Amino acid sequence: MAINITMPALSPTMEEGTLSRWLKQPGDTIEAGDVIAEIETDKATMEVEAVDEGTLAKILVGEGTEGVKVNAVIGVLAEEGEDPEAVEAPSGGAANGAGNGASGQASQAQADEPEVETGGAAPGAPDRSDGDGKSAPQLSEGPLAEVGKGADRIKASPLARRIAAMEGVDLKALGAGSGPHGRIIRKDVEAAAKAAPGEPQTAAGAPSGSRELTVRPPDSLILPQTLDERVYDRGSYDLVSLDGMRKTVARRLTESFMQVPHFPLDVDIRLDALLAFRKKINANAPEGVKVSVNDMLIKAAALALMDEPDCNASYTDEGIAYHHHAHVSVAVAVDGGLITPVIRHAEQKGLSTIAAEMQDLAERARDRKLKPHEYQGGTFSLSNLGMFGVKSFASIINPPEGMILSVGAGEKRPVVGEDGELGVATVMSVTLTCDHRVIGGAEGARWLAAFRRYIETPEAMLL
Repeated sequence: MAINITMPALSPTMEEGTLSRWLKQPGDTIEAGDVIAEIETDKATMEVEAVDEGTLAKILVGEGTEGVKVNAVIGVLAEEGEDPEAVEAPSGGAANGAGNGASGQASQAQADEPEVETGGAAPGAPDRSDGDGKSAPQLSEGPLAEVGKGADRIKASPLARRIAAMEGVDLKALGAGSGPHGRIIRKDVEAAAKAAPGEPQTAAGAPSGSRELTVRPPDSLILPQTLDERVYDRGSYDLVSLDGMRKTVARRLTESFMQVPHFPLDVDIRLDALLAFRKKINANAPEGVKVSVNDMLIKAAALALMDEPDCNASYTDEGIAYHHHAHVSVAVAVDGGLITPVIRHAEQKGLSTIAAEMQDLAERARDRKLKPHEYQGGTFSLSNLGMFGVKSFASIINPPEGMILSVGAGEKRPVVGEDGELGVATVMSVTLTCDHRVIGGAEGARWLAAFRRYIETPEAMLL
């Protein structure tokens, strides 16, 4: 019996991805463990290994296809003794067998296939009850209500969309529908159409205890980003399409800047003691070990989070989550965007371990070879632009983390000593951006004081 190959979920939060490349072609023999394809998520490109063995009979999703839903059937394997030429593409239903580690659920793409909606039902025609057990009214073909694309796509039956277009109902305002998997169906639209003017439109039958918001913010909050062709002639610039990473970064940063009430805290820190301490460490370190200033900043930030646990926190609608360990996300610039590999349990690791991990993560981040668990799950972020000569800056918070530290360049500045004498010291400016729902000014200031103490007396990091 043929085995469906389905789009794997490469992380707990993955909903769709881009099938960037097939490494096997129809007719190729596949053994369990063979790498058969490359899948591109928003942050990385990962290899997909086969779980089953057989002959690749058909490829159903071509290379470069974007927005492939998790569990959608992307190819078919013929088992031993089965004629690959005789294998037919699946017409729907659940994936047969494990199919590359998939759960065997029905393909999401198949679940969203439009139903046939014509004047009369032909023998064998699909049920047009629209999922609520009632016969669908006959409607003439016409333009459908816009339901978005990609991450903003709204699940609604064609009948529901036609009624929405006729009644002037905004599908985006309905939230989750009462159909399977939150699909908006006819009765949801009809209920919204009967709602009094100004009354929030919600889907009929949507669970009242749902943890998801039933009313989405109006899309007008985010205006379309276009160039006016009356001002910018098409031939005067090159338009490069957005890849998955750039789209995700743009969406997440826009959401963070609009939805997270944030405030900055600035402080200047002397670096002379840390630079001298680093020089001693590297002079006595084993061959191949080189600790950078950034590695020491990671360690100091982690220890400060342990000293001030109120700052190692994330805001959620259910309450504030106080994390037990410091998982420090470090911003790394890559072609086409930014990624934040995570140093986990940074408060427990030595400087040489942090240095080795950071070097490995940064190299694989630039090659887009990180696995999802290596760039997700941070509790605090650090962004350092000092190597570019930037004196100071403020970063946008990386939700659900509660704080991000922006580090500027260390430079020689005139300072006044404790004895009142004017001198020269190496000083860097840092800006801590805080989520005010979680961290108040006093808490952020205490964290900065702890961080400053570790930088200006770096021996304390070894205690």
